Amino acid sequence: MIYEVSIDGKNHKLELNQMENRWECKLDGEKFEVDAVIARPNVLSLIVDGQAFEVKRERTASDLHLWVKSARFAVDVRDPRSLRSRRAAGGGVEGPQKLHAPMPGKIVRVLAPAGTAVTAGQGVLVIEAMKMQNELKSPKAGTVKQIVVSEGSSVGAGEVLAIVE
Repeated sequence: MIYEVSIDGKNHKLELNQMENRWECKLDGEKFEVDAVIARPNVLSLIVDGQAFEVKRERTASDLHLWVKSARFAVDVRDPRSLRSRRAAGGGVEGPQKLHAPMPGKIVRVLAPAGTAVTAGQGVLVIEAMKMQNELKSPKAGTVKQIVVSEGSSVGAGEVLAIVE
């Protein structure tokens, strides 16, 4: 999986590959081995090349910040694959829109079952991946036509999870 990550306005390329019980990461081409465990909600305990770190996530309605020790970083994570698919769909606002899994993971919660009216950006599902829970949001205002997965099911990257009309 490849992501474009902006940390305090500086752009980076992050590549993640899961290897048995650890992650192989490349940040701007530099390779790291990472062991990650969710210590408690919004707190990730990492061991990076033998060094321990505690990363705290702070999310507001519009921003994401990560705390490492006493340093706070503004973070934006983009999956280039999803950006391409949104552009190809004409901005993603007309007609039925499919909500795809951004990475392999497990569905832990359905926030908006079929038939629920949603606004653009409203949470529809929660997927757990890389030992962190991520809320997947509606690409448009409309109604959830179908939830294709159920809580507890494993999904692959790119798999259709829901359809919003």
